[in-house]
Amino acid sequence: MKKLLALVALTLISQPALAEEAPKWSLAIHGGAGTLDPKAMTPEKRAAYEADLQRALDAGSKILAEGGAAMDAIKAAIVIMEDSPLFNAGKGAVFTWDGTNELDASIMDGRDRSAGAVAGVKTVRNPILLADTVRTQSEHVFLVGKGAEDFAVSKGFAVTPPEYFATEARREALERLKAEKLSALDVDHKFGTVGAVALDQSGNMAAGTSTGGMTGKRWGRVGDAPMIGAGTYADNRACAVSATGWGEFFIRVGVAHEICAALRAARFQAATIAGPDAELHDQWLPGENYAQEVADTVMEDVAKLGGDGGVILVTPEGEAIFSFNTTGMYRGRATSAGVREVAIFGGEEKASATPDH
Repeated sequence: MKKLLALVALTLISQPALAEEAPKWSLAIHGGAGTLDPKAMTPEKRAAYEADLQRALDAGSKILAEGGAAMDAIKAAIVIMEDSPLFNAGKGAVFTWDGTNELDASIMDGRDRSAGAVAGVKTVRNPILLADTVRTQSEHVFLVGKGAEDFAVSKGFAVTPPEYFATEARREALERLKAEKLSALDVDHKFGTVGAVALDQSGNMAAGTSTGGMTGKRWGRVGDAPMIGAGTYADNRACAVSATGWGEFFIRVGVAHEICAALRAARFQAATIAGPDAELHDQWLPGENYAQEVADTVMEDVAKLGGDGGVILVTPEGEAIFSFNTTGMYRGRATSAGVREVAIFGGEEKASATPDH
């Protein structure tokens, strides 16, 4: 990472001032990463996933294109995925060892780094909205279990019955895990966590992540998704990140914050080299994939420890980026530069989503 930052800093040299540009916006979403086999993906199943990803992408990008806030865009996208039984978040969440659905979510605003998170909730239809209510209507960042549910009721959230979240496919996965003494990785094959990150036309960024965790989780296990700095992070000075993967390893690396911190350090070094009279934006050489390199480096660190998964991120320059060390990740992105795509397996996206300068 130090070598990469040094390289970035050395190449961020003063450039001529850029012409006036229209405001940029960008959005990236994910619906989980994992060991995905193209041969096992039927056309019907693929079409269903792509349709829900597209609906989420359309909802968020419409808000951004019309000048709306990044925070509103990511909530709109994540709610659609939480409401879909295809993803491991909200309806369709995996079962714990005890046969319940326990939901986790977190959200962060890059303007002021305000954040909210919940874990182990069982009665809230859209945990991402509860996480945002923790952010905006409490003095806390992280609420868990019954306390989080009591807070939800006090703020007007309806109590959602447990049967709403349950799906037969997830129940069968738990039964197979127990009967065959398998691990969660054996039955899940992918981490179905959902997330979204956005940059709006005002230059503000936001990130959010929502999950049901891992099949058969016990003893109140919590992964990275609701942890600020591990599964979610947003800072207008650097980037916005949402992660999906083997949570224990993402927590140990502090993946989301690690990526943002590295990019912020590179930008600081660039500003130092340029001097106080230069605009920082002008120091980022057009077409260079600094953010991609940083994200890939952090994901390589996760892999070295034995973890797998992926991340999505957006940058102040309008980039929308994916990085994953698995065979696939349910994902999509849209930008004001004209990028519009959803993809599932590795190598399916366009070569670059870096905006034109």
